[in-house]
Amino acid sequence: MRLLIVLVMFAFAAPAAQAQAPAKHHMIVAAHPLAAQAGLSVLRDGGSAADAVIAAQMVLALVEPQSSGLGGGALALSFTAADRSVEAWDGRETAPAAASPDLFLGRDGKPLDYMDASLGGRAVGVPGTLRMLEALHRAHGKLPWDRLFVYAIRLAEGGFPVSARLSASIAADADHLKRQPEARAYFFKPDGTPLQPGRSLVNKRLAETLRAIAIGGADALYVGPIAAEIATTVRADPNAGLLTADDMAAYTARRREPVCGGYRGNRVCGMGPPSSGGVGVLQILGLLQHFNVAAMGPDTVDSTQLLIEAEKLAYADRALYLADSDFLPVPIRGLLDPAYLTVRAQLIDLDHANPQPRAGNPDWRDPGLAPAPWKPEHGTSQIAAVDDSGNAVTMTTTVQDPFGSRLMVRGFLLNDELNDFSFVPEIEGRRVANRVEGGKRPRSAMSPTLVFGPDGRLRLVAGSQGGGRIIGFVAQSLMRMIDFEMTPAAALAAPHMQTTGTVTELEAGTAAAGLADGLKARGQVLRISEIDSGQQAIAITRNGLLGGADPRREGVALGD
Repeated sequence: MRLLIVLVMFAFAAPAAQAQAPAKHHMIVAAHPLAAQAGLSVLRDGGSAADAVIAAQMVLALVEPQSSGLGGGALALSFTAADRSVEAWDGRETAPAAASPDLFLGRDGKPLDYMDASLGGRAVGVPGTLRMLEALHRAHGKLPWDRLFVYAIRLAEGGFPVSARLSASIAADADHLKRQPEARAYFFKPDGTPLQPGRSLVNKRLAETLRAIAIGGADALYVGPIAAEIATTVRADPNAGLLTADDMAAYTARRREPVCGGYRGNRVCGMGPPSSGGVGVLQILGLLQHFNVAAMGPDTVDSTQLLIEAEKLAYADRALYLADSDFLPVPIRGLLDPAYLTVRAQLIDLDHANPQPRAGNPDWRDPGLAPAPWKPEHGTSQIAAVDDSGNAVTMTTTVQDPFGSRLMVRGFLLNDELNDFSFVPEIEGRRVANRVEGGKRPRSAMSPTLVFGPDGRLRLVAGSQGGGRIIGFVAQSLMRMIDFEMTPAAALAAPHMQTTGTVTELEAGTAAAGLADGLKARGQVLRISEIDSGQQAIAITRNGLLGGADPRREGVALGD
């Protein structure tokens, strides 16, 4: 077993160094070296970008269970070089059919405490990742489906070394993870102490599940004994949920229209509802476009003030309008209309902070909605790939909170994604757009993004981990790569300054913290803290493919 681990670790160590130079043929960036190596092996076998992303996700389910897996959901964009088409793939979790707007209200009619709502079965939605990946493979896969599971099954059976990040995540969440026997037995030693870095961890139950899916397709998860066990686990939990085997069988992945807009002559495409990511990123960029960002310089008080004020306006619109468009109309065209963004840009004052950012009114009528109250959003992982033919996929994937609901079934964790809905269904008689409804998909901040240059060629493949902060992370990294012509590695390593509302966060221990006095003088309410992003990007240049992985986490870019 130790020999297998050493060989696997050596296998990804060499390409990681090579990936600093441009790759000529293909590239993958994933949140863990073993996942990236799985994707690279598929690309080397002639697999497509879609194949590589699927193989990487199966490994992430094993080595990064705190962020994504078979029990979660995912959103992706794909690009086909032959016809230059872009497709958006929706594998977002759904609320059980029996869910109602009062799901997260207590007997007193008040919202539940966040953790009381999140732990256990109540917040588990129907997982969507696997159904979406199966649909993506049918459309754009080249290698056989079962080939994409080989690497993950081998690691699950033979063992993999627990990373420092996984060990720290287990320790930080110990009290919650120990609530269910299967999770307790898997993540802790017999004496109850968390697994330490470097420890070999075997997951034979997940290997059996992956083997069943490799043979039987997604139906192995959504129909039959695994689906029944998921439903039983959710409904038998002390904090019982509503998910049934019928909900599992009824789940469908959706192919959506991507949302696209211009920025400095480039065409930027993202994910529309149920994600708010594409609209949010495009709004921020659309606001920045009214200013000479390049002249301000990177990481200055002026450029940071501008970015923060743009983010405030985008997040205010998000709180009011963005939700699952299958359940209510979302004014996407109005929110992205250049004339609307011009009006909104006039609210930005480079010398004074906006203390109470409010949503705009793109349709010039009363929407009859109330803005959703802010609450935490966590989790997520990210994968990006470009194959030999120039096809690309960027996918953001999640189980929501670290380790999701903490409920483990057949070797994988179930999501707690329903807590991405607003706990409050209405405020002062006005509906909240992102309230709970049966069959609805909760709003997400996931922002897989593709950027096309003025010549129409694919220029950037990007995305990020980071919960509700994802929109700001992606917008900021795109600004750096486009306005300041940074490489992906430099842009993703640069300091964070961002907001999701009224408080401006500056990344501790970086140049961002040095901007505090200047921003405070302009009225910004500040918090200096660690900011745990997980961005990834691939730039397609004349000299080849340049990859970047956020140094704050353990991701790598590998290519040939």
